[in-house]
Formats: sequence, C-alpha cells, structure tokens
Amino acid sequence: MNGKKYTDSCKLYDKDTFYDAEKALEICTQTAKAKFDETIEIHVNLGVDSRHADQQVRGALVLPHGTGKKVKVLAICKGESESAAKNAGADFVGGTDFINKIQSENWFDFDVLVTTPDMMAMVGRLGKILGPKGLMPNPKSGTVAADISKAIKDVKAGKVEYRLDKSNIIHCIIGKASFGAQKLAENFNALMDAIVKSKPEAAKGQYVKACTVSSTMGPGIKVSIGKYC
Repeated sequence: MNGKKYTDSCKLYDKDTFYDAEKALEICTQTAKAKFDETIEIHVNLGVDSRHADQQVRGALVLPHGTGKKVKVLAICKGESESAAKNAGADFVGGTDFINKIQSENWFDFDVLVTTPDMMAMVGRLGKILGPKGLMPNPKSGTVAADISKAIKDVKAGKVEYRLDKSNIIHCIIGKASFGAQKLAENFNALMDAIVKSKPEAAKGQYVKACTVSSTMGPGIKVSIGKYC
C-alpha cells in the first residue's frame, strides 16, 4: 500500500505521458513532499547488453550544479600527495593505516575513495570488500589519478559516476528538489550528453530506450527521449 503523500503525488501528472526534461523535473520537485530535501534521480534504460565487455557503459562527470550532497572523501596516498590531498579538502588522508582500518575494523565512514596509481597495488587488495559497495577506485571514474588534488576537488564539486547495472539501466543522482527545475534540467542534460557520448561501438539498434526521473519518495515521471535516440 502506498501512503497518502505518494497517492497525492500521482495526481500531479499523467503516468502515460512523456514530458520534456524540464517539465518532468518540475513535476518531480512537486512530488517531493518529504520533510527533508529529497534527492532527484535519473533512470536510463539502454539498448545494450551488460553481459558483454564491449557493451559496457561507464563514465563520470562534474554536474554543472553539483549534487547538493556533502561527500566524505578518503584519500589513500603517500609522500607529497598527502599534503595535496589535505589541502584539496579530503576528509581522511593516509596510506596503509586506512587500508588496515578498512580490513580489520570494517570501517566505511566515507562516500568516495580516491587514490594515486602508485598505491593501487595495495588498494587492490581491498577489491572484494570495496567492490560490492561500489567504493573501488577506478581510472575511468577519475578516482585513480596522479593529480589527486584535482580528483578530490572534482568529487567535492559534485562529480557523479554513471555505470550500467545488470538490467542495462543507469541510475544516477542529478541533484536535490530544492535546486528547482531549471538547474536540475541542466544537470540532466549534461549527464544525458555524457551517456550518449559513451555509446559503445558494439551497440546496435536504439541506444536510449527509456528514461524516468524521480524524487526519493516520489513516483517515476517519464521523460521524452526523442532527441537522444
């Protein structure tokens, strides 16, 4: 059974109508009726097969208006990179001490882990722990970088990673309901452009098959995808 707020939200739009992005996001902000500032997410169904390595879709970008979320960053590095990481605003900075802390204490008081290439051999040992939680750093997402200062600043500025799940759908945050429809639409367009540019050469047929946007507690609003097909 859905609650009264959810039921009322469903009266604000036609579930069978496909709206342009800004209108869909305007409706989305109206359905965000919780007492907290709800997160707005995009869900994009792609015409690829994630079972094949040559049809994977993955990338990262800094959204024009960020995500509205405060992100805790753990930087695993050594030498001069430690000072650079601290100056860039990393919440936790260290090397083997944090690797051991994660292994022995099951410590995960961070949202993003960034590291330098020279530390990846050590961080790689945490693959079985970090992987399932989506916390394993990766060069494609910009979380393994020689310039760790830039990597941290990008994350803090609202960098998001998008990647295909097993159902061939990308789920990604594009901001908060308080942003308003225009800023959310600008974030939406930036992300969609990045996804389209990431189309694998092996992908055949229609690439973007469906797209919806939703608030944390609200229903999914269908978005017209004509310009992306």
